[in-house]
Amino acid sequence: MPESYTVCAVVGQFADPRVADCAVALITMLRERGLEVLAAQEEATGALPAEARRVPRTELARRSQFVIAIGGDGTLLHAARLVADSDVPLLGINLGRLGFLTDVGLQELDAGLAALLEGRCVADRRALLEARLMHTAGGVEQRQALNDIVLLRRETGRLLDFRTNVDGRYVNSHSGDGLIIATATGSTAYALSCGGPIVDPRLNVLVMAPVCPHTLSDRPIVIPGNSRIEVHLEARGEGRAEVACDGIALGEMQPGDRLEIGAAGSAVTLLHPPGYDYFRLLRSKLHWGRGGDKYER
Repeated sequence: MPESYTVCAVVGQFADPRVADCAVALITMLRERGLEVLAAQEEATGALPAEARRVPRTELARRSQFVIAIGGDGTLLHAARLVADSDVPLLGINLGRLGFLTDVGLQELDAGLAALLEGRCVADRRALLEARLMHTAGGVEQRQALNDIVLLRRETGRLLDFRTNVDGRYVNSHSGDGLIIATATGSTAYALSCGGPIVDPRLNVLVMAPVCPHTLSDRPIVIPGNSRIEVHLEARGEGRAEVACDGIALGEMQPGDRLEIGAAGSAVTLLHPPGYDYFRLLRSKLHWGRGGDKYER
């Protein structure tokens, strides 16, 4: 074990018995290896051993050398927000349904932890997006995202009318339920359900995927990752929209408001088990390649 690894943090919905049980086992393993373990004092941490020291959530990244997220991809996205402004790496223990980001299963818990502490995990830098919602009435709201930034209608039965620009150039005028701007990481999330492409996370690109467009020719497009996107909500009609970053509400968007999206200039480091293969992950989660095991190397 590298001598530098002395403190880690665990993150999860510990009110869930499955998460709490996994956390207890994990904390026991970490303590047996001589590590100090931190947990957010704002969480329901009563089920955790007393050896897990409670600190403010905002202090977790500053006080730890790595973070372990226990749960599904939503939990890992929450943990990513905690470490976004630091170089603290993040490992995900999968207790969710799909687990594109949390790729250590319960059965591999001990082996995954050993690989992490021995420095054998695969480090994977994932770029972040930043959204800036600028209101005509004044004020700016902003937030970062690892997966996607979503513009979505608020009223049932009403279409949103909005237009998009990329790097100052007009792209299209849209009518529909909204728009998803996804990173390569987020291409397997909400954007996938809207017909967006699966993007290898090694590519620095963004996906613009309309949500339920009224015009069938309004299709997802892929643009460079350093692009600056502007979304303007048109005054026509009475449709209001909401903007969310990785599922967390940023704010309400009114006609005349402007949403700016671009690279945040920061990244999150994900840790994967040794032998990590993105295409093997896709085959596992999407049930590809049945009967094709003989082709694996």
